[in-house]
Parts: sequence; structure tokens; C-alpha cells
Amino acid sequence: MTKVISIFNQAGGVAKTTTAQNLGYQLSLHSHRVLLVDIDPQASLTTFMGLEPADLDKTIYDALVAEDDQPMPIHRDVNGMDLLPANILLANAEQELIFTELREFRLQEVLAPLLDSYDFILIDCPPSLGILSQISLVASTHVLVPIQCQFKALKGTDSLLKTVARVQRKLNRSLKIAGFLPTMYSANNSLDQRTLESIREQLTAIGTVFPPLPRATAMAEAAEYGKPLALCPGKNSAILHLFDEIANAMEKM
Repeated sequence: MTKVISIFNQAGGVAKTTTAQNLGYQLSLHSHRVLLVDIDPQASLTTFMGLEPADLDKTIYDALVAEDDQPMPIHRDVNGMDLLPANILLANAEQELIFTELREFRLQEVLAPLLDSYDFILIDCPPSLGILSQISLVASTHVLVPIQCQFKALKGTDSLLKTVARVQRKLNRSLKIAGFLPTMYSANNSLDQRTLESIREQLTAIGTVFPPLPRATAMAEAAEYGKPLALCPGKNSAILHLFDEIANAMEKM
């Protein structure tokens, strides 16, 4: 069965896009067919993959609001993965979907014809608890939560978990938590160390807490190159090993 994984946190700047791109690439190295879905109007994933959002004629926005079947605007074999891109027009979908019948299931309907073509579909969610995040969770089999190693970020996890629980209760009973990925971690920062320990204490009972993703200039540089970290100069072997560990965990779910 295809695993559809939402990379979800209502906070911005927690490495959702970095996680989606690099986890997807590691899964592709394991010979899996991977589709990345950018459902954030900021289109960071689209940019990270080397595309210019403003130049795109068709994006996931068109697939979501179309009233009839149209060719899916998928970009094939981008760094070994396929990409369903986004641009700023996706911001309009928040309002337009309000009037769509069974709007909560719209992304699920869009992805349904693609399930036989992929082993993993990774959805890069926007930093909000709005309709775009909701339809992503409804369309998913699992949710992976990057969480910044800061106390404020940990406190915000309550709202995130309530959103996931509400979707599980009413719209997608089969949705499972794939785990939590602590991010932006500095081993030399005592506050980060304490927050990481709190994340482990509070969230391990809910889902796997993966080893932390460290702060690293290599990640920012990879975004500038428009490629996964593994394809960039100066790649960080420790970070690549972490994403490979997460990929192995996703395979076993």
C-alpha cells in the first residue's frame, strides 16, 4: 500500500521542507517511487527542487480547484523524484475550497489516481492549521512532525496534536503518527538540550522521537543549489545518515 506522509507543523521555520525533500531522496535511493507534493502557498519545496514557482503555468492549485479531470501537473524525475509543485496561487484555494462539496476530501481525490504509481507520497504542509493542512491530513496514511528544539515550539505541539486527533476522530480514522523529528538542534546549547529531553519525555508515548536534526549551514546551502543535500558539495554525512534512518523507519510502518 502506498504510504502518504504529511510533513506537518503549524509553525514555520521548523525544517518541514528540508525534511520532505531529503527524506524523499533517501527513499528514492532505496529504489522507491517517490512523489513530493507541495501544498504550501510559499512554494518552498518547489523552489528547493530547483523550479521557479512564478514561471509555472499549472500547479497543484489547478488540480485542487478543477471541476473536471485534467492532466496532473507533475514534473517527472526531478532529482530522482516526481514533484507536484505549488506557487502563490495556492493561497486562493483556502477561500475557493470553502464552497467545494466535501472539501475535506479534495486532496484525497486528487491523489487517488496516483496511488498505484508511487510507493511514497510526501506532502509538505503549510505552517498553519487551516484547510490546506486539514485536507493533507485527510489524504494521508501517516503524519511526521518536525519540531524545533525550543520551548515555545514544544508548547505549540498541543494544538497540533489536537488537530491530528480531530482528523482521526472525524475524517481519517486510519491516520497514524509516524513520529517526531526534533530540528534546529545545537548540541552546545543547554536550552536545546533541555528542550530535546522534554520532547522525548512528553512525546515518546505518542510516537517515535527520532534523533535530532542539527543546525547546519549545509542545509541552507542545499536549498540554494535547488537539490537534496546528498547531491550538493560539502554534504553532511551525519545528516544524511539521519535521513536514511528515518527512511528505514518509514519503510517499516
